Order: sequence, then structure tokens, then C-alpha cells
Amino acid sequence: MTHTTEVPSGTATGRALPDRAAPAALTAILLLAALLYGWALGSLGWGNGYYAAAVKSMGQSWTNFLFGSFDPAGVVTIDKPPAALWPQVVSSKVFGLHGWALILPQVLEGVAAVFVLHRTVRRWAGEGTALLAALVMTLTPITVAINRNTNPDPLLVLFLVGAAYALTRALQAEPGRRSTWWLCASGFLIGCGFFTKMTAAWMVLPAFAAAWLAGAGGTWLARTGRLLTAGAVCAVSSLWWIAVTAWWPGDRPYIGSSTDGGAWDLVTGYNGLGRVFGGDTGGGSGNNLGAFLGGEPGPLRLFNDQVAGQIAWLLPASGVALAVAVTGAVLRRRGSTSAGQALPAAGWVLWGTWLLVCGLVFSTQEGTFHAYYTTQLTPAVAALSAGLVTALVRAHRAGARWALPVGAGTVLVTVAWTVAVIRRVPSWHGWLGWVVAALGVAAVGVLALAVRRPRLAAAGVGGVLLAVLFAPGAWAVSVPAGSGPTVGAAPPTAGPASSGARMPGAGGGLPQGFGMPVGKGMPEGGGGPGGGGPGAGSGDGGAPGAGSGGSGSLSGRPGGSGGTEGSGSGEAGAGGSGKAGALGETGGSGTAGVSGGPAGFGGTTLTPAQRRILTYVTDRSEGTRIALAVDSGAMASAAYILNTDATIIGMGGFLGIDDAPSVRQLEKWTAAGELRYVLDPADGGLGARLGGEDSPVAERSKWLTAHCAVVPPREYGGSADGTTLYDCAPRTRTG
Repeated sequence: MTHTTEVPSGTATGRALPDRAAPAALTAILLLAALLYGWALGSLGWGNGYYAAAVKSMGQSWTNFLFGSFDPAGVVTIDKPPAALWPQVVSSKVFGLHGWALILPQVLEGVAAVFVLHRTVRRWAGEGTALLAALVMTLTPITVAINRNTNPDPLLVLFLVGAAYALTRALQAEPGRRSTWWLCASGFLIGCGFFTKMTAAWMVLPAFAAAWLAGAGGTWLARTGRLLTAGAVCAVSSLWWIAVTAWWPGDRPYIGSSTDGGAWDLVTGYNGLGRVFGGDTGGGSGNNLGAFLGGEPGPLRLFNDQVAGQIAWLLPASGVALAVAVTGAVLRRRGSTSAGQALPAAGWVLWGTWLLVCGLVFSTQEGTFHAYYTTQLTPAVAALSAGLVTALVRAHRAGARWALPVGAGTVLVTVAWTVAVIRRVPSWHGWLGWVVAALGVAAVGVLALAVRRPRLAAAGVGGVLLAVLFAPGAWAVSVPAGSGPTVGAAPPTAGPASSGARMPGAGGGLPQGFGMPVGKGMPEGGGGPGGGGPGAGSGDGGAPGAGSGGSGSLSGRPGGSGGTEGSGSGEAGAGGSGKAGALGETGGSGTAGVSGGPAGFGGTTLTPAQRRILTYVTDRSEGTRIALAVDSGAMASAAYILNTDATIIGMGGFLGIDDAPSVRQLEKWTAAGELRYVLDPADGGLGARLGGEDSPVAERSKWLTAHCAVVPPREYGGSADGTTLYDCAPRTRTG
């Protein structure tokens, strides 16, 4: 088999573009991406408060920076490697610690990924196909949403698309040293993706290996040898940080969400097998949030209410693309020329296997699953959809009678699916369905006329693109058009409120038995962590739900229409009023309700009660290394870290169940006067619900009760809401 060659530049219809047309079109797409990803950057708040707090902490010492410490004291790290936060730390040092400074690198990474995808697809299928792929990626709703947040996914996608570009260069190079170097570069970039989000990056390895073996030049032995060399580079690039954490000679933070404080356990457990199989598999955390956050696992998960509007608009077309690629290969093998000039098979193998493997994992994984994970599918969906247009146009020009019917059928199926997704929430701009249906019928009509009038083919293709991209484009625009302070831990999503996942404590309860032995789970529909968290929007059209447990309500989601008046209860209430809005408008929101209290599930703004606690402990913690320890997980302490220069730690890591700090560390700190005050939420917070009776969080709670004195709420202006402030100074101990 000979190596693949670069496809000449041209449009999807095979006609060459004017010299300046392609650069101008690419520039326009990149500007559109920058606009969608970066619009109103200053209004986005801190993004994910968990990662924002870590960025602040990582900027305070090189050790914190290297390991990704969540807290300034270097007690526990975030639940991922630190790579995605490194650019954010650098940006915060250049521009100051602001929310927009943290999200700016995410925007740049998103735009860069669009550019690199264009360059990759251009080498595979030509300029027109590349421009279309770049446009599809730009307008994918979940990609717009995640690129406006501080999560690791934008950098992961950039590394993986960069790896695809390097692989394409390796396939097009003559067999030898140059080809090997490009292949090793591909492996290196996948390893960088692993350093960003661990095993999520490795899901594309089967696609890269299959594409290389299918399209590379040289003998099978030579191809296999080069592949193994690149695999070794990928392994080193992936695992060097794991080795550093294992062999670090001095003190380092506990690796968050691991069971033993080591990074390898994070690979095999929480960020590995635990994600796929849930429960305690591979040392996982024992949570089974997949169904709660992203729908029940199964073959149709990507098409459910939570996920479909984020990524699935063009999944049917992607399936048709693979079928057309296989059909064309069979026809050419039989000597037929009706399928037209073939696109290199390695490209179909790469993008098709990427989509199939990642889609299968996302569909079946029983551990934690968020809709925004599917942004990893976007490059494959974009490349396959664009490749389908090119393949059908080439087949039509070669005289294949099946090309136009297949194209028309694909349009009708895609339009029907689009209308079905829109009609799931008819009160959220349901008129989009009528527009898409009309555009689809018109496009199919033009394609039918093109059978007798070939000059209409280009107009038909343009109509098709407008019909299939109109709705996802509207969902994508709804994200920046409705920009506003983001909810601390709420997963980024586009479209109506009902399309997003529920969060623990956000207007609903944890799933029955969530993360706990049978019989010890929370009642179905019960309160969130600590008895309540931020209220969540509920109902169609973005109508807000009422807050509970001392937190305000959230108004309709960006783009929601028909939002009713917001309401809030408790000290952190004060929900605003939301009015019906056009596409992209938001209802009012209760700022204080976003933050949540110590018992809430994350936030970035301190409530008045929290500020009184903070003032009380900082005034009395002079000379201590740690002003306050919050024993309900990192999410509850993020607001404290972001809003003070005092050293605050969140005990137990992300979910509050890590053995960090251990009881032995607490004893050492309090005896040495390094820690005095510990804040314990009502009923132990989320960690107590997840950990069980013999967990580290339970041991810490027992130690606090036995060795520390309760500070009367009247001393710091608190209320009897179940939150307990402990004074662990030696002279106050009760036992």
C-alpha cells in the first residue's frame, strides 16, 4: 500500500477557489469562532469555581503549580493533571487574577483547534472540505459552551486535533525518518492530551493506530515498527508526571480523588476504569453520576434530552458519511469509477474510528458523565460531515445516479431529527423547527432540479448547509448571547434549561443510593448536599425554580424565553426577575443564590454569613499557617479561596472523601498551632453522603467532635442552620 498524498486545494464541488477566497473564508470562520467563544468575556465570572480557585492557589508556589494544588497550602490537588490550568495561571500573572483572564486561554485554544482542524482536513480532502469542517466545529453548541469555561476540555481537543494533523503529515510523507518524526509528534501530542485529561485522550489511540496501518507506506513490519516507536513516545509524554508524583523527594500535595494519594491510582480509578464502569471499579470514588448528569447509559444516550442538542445534530449525517465511504471503496475495488475521485481511506478510518470509539465509550460509561465531554466528538463529526458533502459531490460529477438521492435523503433525515430535537422544548424558540423544515424542503427541491440542471448543484449544496446548520448555529449563538455569571459547578451547556444536567443541590436531590451502600442513600428527590444548594431553573422556556435550603433561585438559562419571575429564600436568596426574551436573552438571576453556602455544591461568591465567618477566623488566626479548613470538599471552599488572601483549604478534595488532610495531619497542625478553625457543614456535607461510616471524612468528623470546641454562632453572627465552626486550639479541646 502506498502512502497517501495531499489533496489539491479546491471547493467541496471540486472547483478551485480564487487565490484570496480561501484565506478570507478561513479568516471569517476564525473571527466567528473568536466572537462566539469570547463574547462578553468579562461577564462570565470565574467559570468553574473549582478550577478557578486552583488557578489562584497554583500561582502561589512552584510546587503548587507543578502538581495542580487546589488550595494555597498545598494539601490536595485537583482531580486532573494540571496542564489545562497552566495557561490560565500564566494569564492570571500577566493580566491579574480575573475571571476573564482565566477564560481567555480557553477561547484562544478553541479558536486554535478550529484552525488546526482546517489544516488537517485540507490535507485530507481539500480546501472546501476543510472550510466546511471548520465551520461545523465553530457552530457546535457544546464546543461554544465549553470554550467559555475553565474546564480542561478545550486544551484536550486542541492537543488531539494537533495530533491528527501530525498523523496526516506522517501519512503523506515518504516512508523514512520524516514520516517517523511526524508520527512520533502525533504520539507526543496525544500524551499531552493525557496530561490534560488522562484516559480521555487515550480513547483516540485505536483511531490513530488504525489510520496509520491503513494508509502508511512501506511494509507491514516497517509500519508496525514506526507505530510502536510513536507509542513509546506517547507513553513517556503521558506518564512523566505520574512518575514525578511517585518519585518526588520532598513534600507534595495529596493527588485529589485518588484513594492512596498517588497519581497512578487516579489513572486506573477515578479518571480511568471508574469513569467507564462506575462504582468502586479500579479504585474509583464509588459515585455513579453518569445517569444523573447525562442520562442513562445505553446506545441512545447521545440522542437523549441532555445530550442531543449539544452534539448530535449531525450524527446521522456522520453515519451516512461512513456508509458512503465504505460503498465507494467497494465500488472502486470492483473497478467502477462512478464514485468519483476517492478521498484517502486513512482519513475516513481516522475520523470514523474516532467517532465510533469515543461515542461508544460516552454512550455506555456508567461513571461520571457530563454532556460537555462530547466536545471531544466535535472534530470527528465536523470532518465526517464535510467529507460526506465532498464525496457526494464528486460522485455526482462522476455520473453516479445514487449521489443526489443519498444527499437528499441525508438532508431529510437530518432535518427531521433537528425538528425532533427542537420540539422537545417547544417553548424555547420552537419556531426554529418550522424554519429548518422549510429550508430543508427547499434544499431538497433544488437538489431534485439539479438532476436536469447541473448548474443548480452548487445552490443546492448551499441550501443544504443552511438547513442543517441553522439550528445548531442558533443553539451556539444562545450561549454568548445570554452571557452572564456562570454557576460555580454547573456543567456548561447550550440551549434551553431542560437540556442541561441537574446538579446535586441544584433544585433537586441526589439519585437514590448515590455513592453509598444500599439502604444509606438519600431519599429520591431529597435535598442536595447539606440540605440545599442553589436553586435551578426548571420547566420549559427557562422558567426558574425556587431556591431551597438558604440559597436563591436561578433564572432561565441563556436564551430562555417566557421566564417567570425569579424567587429566592433564605439569606442568600434575592433572585431577580426574568422576563420573556428573544433568542439569547436571559431572565434575571439572584447573584447571591449562585454562590451557595458551605453546604452548597460550589460557587464563587461569599454570602454575608460566610463573610462573617471568614472575618471571625482571620481576625483570630494570626500566626497560624491555615486560617480555615472547610470540611465539605473543595467545592464548598472555592469561594473562600477566591475571595480572600488568607490561606483556606478544602478538606477531602473535590467530593470531600479524600484522606487529605488525614486525622494525623490535623493532630500535627493543631498541636503546632498551624490550624485553629474548621468549618463543618450541616450533616457533614456532600463528603459524608458519599463516604460512608468508615471513610476519611467520617474519621475527620469524629476527631473534630472529640478534640475541638464548637464556636457558638452568636460569636460570629451566624445562625442555627446546621453549620458548625470548630475551634481546635489546644486550650479549647474538650477531650
